[in-house]
Formats: sequence, C-alpha cells, structure tokens
Amino acid sequence: MTIGFEKPQSTKKIKGEKPFQAALMGALVLLTLLFAGIIVSLVAYTDLDTLISTIVSPEIIYAIKLSLFTATVSTTFAMLAAIPAAYAISHFQFPGKSVVDTILDLPIVISPIALGAALLVFFNTPAGAAIESKLIRFVFEVPGIILAQFMVITALAVRLLKSTFDGIDPRYEQVGRTLGCTKLAAFYKVTLPLARNGLIAAAILTWARAIGEFGATVTLAGATKQKTETLPIAIFLNLATADIEKAVAVIFILIAIAVLALILLRRISSMRYPR
Repeated sequence: MTIGFEKPQSTKKIKGEKPFQAALMGALVLLTLLFAGIIVSLVAYTDLDTLISTIVSPEIIYAIKLSLFTATVSTTFAMLAAIPAAYAISHFQFPGKSVVDTILDLPIVISPIALGAALLVFFNTPAGAAIESKLIRFVFEVPGIILAQFMVITALAVRLLKSTFDGIDPRYEQVGRTLGCTKLAAFYKVTLPLARNGLIAAAILTWARAIGEFGATVTLAGATKQKTETLPIAIFLNLATADIEKAVAVIFILIAIAVLALILLRRISSMRYPR
C-alpha cells in the first residue's frame, strides 16, 4: 500500500509570494532611486562654498525669516479653527454634514493658484475692498501670505484631525461626563490629551505644507524681493533671473525642513497615546 503525502499548502504560498514580493520591492527601489537621483543631481550642480555663501545672503535670510514667521502664524490660526471643526464633523450629526465636509475638502483638491485667484477676486468685491481699506491690507502684502497659507492648510488640518478624533473611543468622554465634567471640560481634559500625538502631527504637517506653499501666495501676495519673498517664491524669482545656484540653495533649505518634519512625525507616530 502506497501512502501519498500532499505538498504542504504553506510551500505553495511561499512560492507564490516570491514573485509578488519581488514586484513590490522593484517598484519601491525604482521610486527611491528616482527621488534619490534628483537629490544627487542637485548636490552635483553646486559646491559647498557657493551653497553656504548663497544661504547667508541677505535675500535668502529674509526669505527664511518670512517663511518661518508666516508659516507659524498661519498654522496657529489653522489649528485653532481646525480643532473644533474636525471634532464637530467627527462626533456630531447635523443637516448638510456631507455638504460641509465636501466644502472643507475643496482647498485640498483644487489648484492653489485657483484658490489664490478666488481670494484676489474676493478683495475686488465691495466687502473685500472694505476689509482692505478699513481693516487690514492683504493684496500684495505680508498678511496676504498668511491668509493664502491659512486657506490652503486649514482643510488639510481638518482632515488630519478628523481622523484623529475618529480613532478615539467616545466612551472615554462619556466616563468623564459621569464623573461630573461638562461637555467642554470632558473635551479639554479627556479628548484633547488622548489626541495629543495626532494634534502635534497635524501641526507639523500643516506647518511644513505652509512653508512650501506657492500658488495661492504668489497670486494673492505677489512676488516682490524682500517684501513678500518666501522660500518658494525665492526659488521662482531666482529661476526667473537664471540664478540657478541661489535657487538650488533654497531647494536644499526646503529639503532640510521637510526632512526635519518627517523625522519628528516618525518619532511622534512611534509614541503611544497616554492611558
């Protein structure tokens, strides 16, 4: 009597997984090489002395200071607006919720230039002109940079924070209510501490996005050297005058900021919510 043994199913699975894994790794390697090749080309284009002298030039120092200032201010306002908005969308049911959710997503999907043009048109209406003449000037001024960045990044902040609030069990807040907390106190003492990592991550991402914002900014605030010159606008102006080395130096600054933001995000993502 001959006893036959079936080949273990795990062996068949392993054989089927190898081509799949090879395809995945191949796509990953090609994509990594593409971005690495672009960075290497930037490094090969300029030398260290030229890079340093360009970075410390008055124009680039002004652009760095302005970018850091405007991105910090716009991110602060964006987070203050996005936290209650994201919480309301996440936890409340109200008529027209899907419409509101769609409207808040518009700045993410439409072109920043179109958004900047819409703002420019608004300030040519009677209401916008009244704001410009009686309150604060935005068109071709530094406040216009902050407003443009705010309009672009707030939708991103709302989307990120909504995901954070969606991941928090509402029973924690309910327990706080049973212990005598009001709705506001439960939100402040229970929900916000649980959402701490998500709040920090959202702030970092929106700040980094504000640093790199160009389309809406250049449309509303213009591109004037050492007036409305943020880092992306500095790249645009220097490319327009064929000053490639200075443009490359600014690109390296933006890459350094992006790398720092990604490192912070990875550290935050490895942290656990407090229990």
